[in-house]
Amino acid sequence: MHDGKRCEVDFVVELPSFPEQTFNIVDFGAVPGGLVKNTEAFTRAIAACTQAGGGKVVVPSGLWLTGPITLQNNVNLHLEQGAVVQFSPHFEDYPLIETNWEGKQGIRCQAPLNGLDLENIAITGQGIFDGSGQAWRMVKKEKLTKNQWRKLVASGGVVDKAAKIWWPSRQAMNGAKLVAALDQSGTAKLEDYAQAREYLRPVLLSLVRCKKVLLDGPTFRNSPSWNLHPLLCEDVTIRNINAYNHWWAQNGDSLDLESCRRVIVSDSFFNGGDAGICLISGKDREGRERGVPTED
Repeated sequence: MHDGKRCEVDFVVELPSFPEQTFNIVDFGAVPGGLVKNTEAFTRAIAACTQAGGGKVVVPSGLWLTGPITLQNNVNLHLEQGAVVQFSPHFEDYPLIETNWEGKQGIRCQAPLNGLDLENIAITGQGIFDGSGQAWRMVKKEKLTKNQWRKLVASGGVVDKAAKIWWPSRQAMNGAKLVAALDQSGTAKLEDYAQAREYLRPVLLSLVRCKKVLLDGPTFRNSPSWNLHPLLCEDVTIRNINAYNHWWAQNGDSLDLESCRRVIVSDSFFNGGDAGICLISGKDREGRERGVPTED
């Protein structure tokens, strides 16, 4: 119900809670500056936090280069003001996994921020997550000015035969045809898709079958494809965040809530290269067979 000022709901969204203990990534070997890859330091800090019963994994002010960050139960990943987590632009840092993309099962690269079958998790603070999306995304000529297009083409990559789409690499440009053939073969193995790795763009944040989730404060920007993708999650609170992509960012949706239940989104800024907020529940036959709506 809407009274002109606020929205009243008739359900309760449970918030996560955490013990008052902190785990600073610096204490686990993280080095700022953008030259040292801190993937293992993030992994160690998150593991120590969850093994101790939960708490806050702190990312202090600075530039922190890393590969994928995998969340664990009872972890609040907290970015202090001035902290920038810069995800690696190197494709080999992102393993191929079986996951869900645009409502259907498929093979993609692992999301820079990810969590599977978790409970009681949060991402908070005033810092920034940057997904290095420019390394992954195609760009359509029609979305740029003449000068922008000229600079992009001169920077490297390849342009399709019609001279209408720029791709970061030839592997990315040819990936759709290869993936379609692998999918249709019915015999392809996960490793076969490695030939199309640069085409298989991940979402920036993927949370699958997670419960009691809080996103509060950070900026999520420059995603390889969709920005935020909670799938089959329950009790999700999203507030005070900024989900941003340049308007030419292909598939740069800000927030895609898919087959989620009990969600509140408030006091946030969404500016995507595609849709702002999508409420979805799978696609075509696979979505109907899943039969899980987005509700409450």
